[in-house]
Amino acid sequence: YRPDYELGQTVPEPRREAFYRNVRSTAESGWDFSSRWMRDPKDLRTLETTDLVPVDLNSLLYHAERTIAALRAFRGKPGDAEVAQRFLRAADERRRALLAAAYDSAAGFFFDVRWRTGERVADRPTLAAAYPLYFGLATPEQGRAVAARLERDFLKPGGFVTTLIASGQQWDAPNGWPPLEWLAIEGVRRSGRADLADAAAERWLALNRRTYRATGRMTEKYDVVDLRRRAGGGEYPTQDGLGWTNGVALALCAEERGTRC
Repeated sequence: YRPDYELGQTVPEPRREAFYRNVRSTAESGWDFSSRWMRDPKDLRTLETTDLVPVDLNSLLYHAERTIAALRAFRGKPGDAEVAQRFLRAADERRRALLAAAYDSAAGFFFDVRWRTGERVADRPTLAAAYPLYFGLATPEQGRAVAARLERDFLKPGGFVTTLIASGQQWDAPNGWPPLEWLAIEGVRRSGRADLADAAAERWLALNRRTYRATGRMTEKYDVVDLRRRAGGGEYPTQDGLGWTNGVALALCAEERGTRC
């Protein structure tokens, strides 16, 4: 809180309220902080989170809408069928809108969109592009294209890197985060790239095991570029023993020919 407040005091007063609103929105996004949200990747004061349509958030909302529809259809009480259809329509409209706005066919990738102008943030590719693959929004052709881009640019010695920019923020290169690893691995698997999924999972688990053998700890994030270096960046020290790290490791181990971690 204090570093963000103090940074805000360096922002001109007319723009200060908007800066703090963007800080809050970024924290709520889960990616706090990342070059993904900044016009200038090196300057946190240029956060533009509230001006962006995030690929991952809309994929999650699509999944939520379809889940609500399925639950209402399953329950089958009076009025449930109408509610289910309403949410299915909302999900379909969201999918069509997101594919039209966020997918760049020339780049073969999904990008966040500046909603005021419709401009894709194409100079800032991130691992959030895996969400439409995981949640089934992407077409088969889009899924294959995104998987190829992830393999070419994002797959590192320790797994998938979060972004391609080393800004000093924690949700950027060279870090990899367990929830994103899972979504990317399973997303490319669901897009017909089991080979890529297995390769990424093998690298991520090897990094988890290597770190655990050296330190006796699982950590919230890992440096997937330099396997000898502890992950860093952001406003606080890297945390040990997070549930998402353990959960993803156990799930990937279960897929790894049923072996134990």
